[in-house]
Amino acid sequence: MRALPQEDTVYLGDTARVPYGTKSPETVVRFSRQIASFLVKKDIKLLVVACNTASAVALEVLQTEFPIPVVGVIEPGAERAVTVTRNGKVGVIGTAGTIRSSAYTKAIKRINPEIEVVTTACPMFVPLAEEGWVDNEVARLTAATYLQEMKTKGIDTLVLGCTHYPLLKGIIAEVMGSDVTLVDSAAETAKKVRAILSGSGELRPEAEQGNHHFYVTDVPAGFIRVGNRFLGSAFGDVYQVELEDEQFSEEDLL
Repeated sequence: MRALPQEDTVYLGDTARVPYGTKSPETVVRFSRQIASFLVKKDIKLLVVACNTASAVALEVLQTEFPIPVVGVIEPGAERAVTVTRNGKVGVIGTAGTIRSSAYTKAIKRINPEIEVVTTACPMFVPLAEEGWVDNEVARLTAATYLQEMKTKGIDTLVLGCTHYPLLKGIIAEVMGSDVTLVDSAAETAKKVRAILSGSGELRPEAEQGNHHFYVTDVPAGFIRVGNRFLGSAFGDVYQVELEDEQFSEEDLL
């Protein structure tokens, strides 16, 4: 929304079934297909898989099955990490599902096989972010515990491999120290979306003002509370929808 203020966005948060990071790849693929089908019916021109776990296990399936550009959050973050590292040691933190998939390690090593990648699952970071505990002693101790190995291995770049983690950026930076560069995969993904739309001539004129539509799969109240922490402002209407009955038609997949 900040990078492309002229574009409309349609957001669907699967609040009834999160977290994805602890679920099997098969389940994540099934959920991701349902979400993509729902969003494609909204006549979108590009789909962002705004979840590292879903990007890790479902991105290729969605890119194959849907007729629009489908962008994940892993490749942009990996590309940025390779660009900014000075000593060739990159850390990646994420959910258990993202780390288990080795998606970031594979993406980074496809670009530069010589880079050493250190990964750590940080499952407690998501509930801390959602609870708003982003600058207290509990968050500080949790971050220090999770990131100890990263500090020991001497990384100089750390990828925040979960879209919740930027809310904890202050604590993470404090624990890692000023010599470590933090890479926000979400911010890098927004830059990639701009580049794709610009390259295809589909970018709306900057004078226009985008509208934003929000859908969730559970009661909206909790989503609004958490979402306000991310956006720093009040939402418009948030609608609850049911995904279980989303079916694929030939029109959706062709």
